[in-house]
Amino acid sequence: MAFGFVAFHYPAREHLDEFVREAHKVADAARHQPGFLSVGVWVTPDEDAVVTTGAYESEADFLAASRVGREMGATPDGISDLEIRPREVHFLFSR
Repeated sequence: MAFGFVAFHYPAREHLDEFVREAHKVADAARHQPGFLSVGVWVTPDEDAVVTTGAYESEADFLAASRVGREMGATPDGISDLEIRPREVHFLFSR
């Protein structure tokens, strides 16, 4: 059963491009992790949110990969210096 996530991030407008660049760096690192299936970085049409997505073969693979993300300053909880409100993260299992 695959494990995934969808995360809504709310960077300040003036930090949108920087946040997207950082999200792509984390996405590139994710592509090299065991169990990786997919990753995406999206921006809503109104540019109010950056939506990141990811999928791994298992929850264990995701947890291992998330350690790499944490080392890069990305974390599924909390708020970065670029965000104006806490992110919303939803975890998913394929069925």
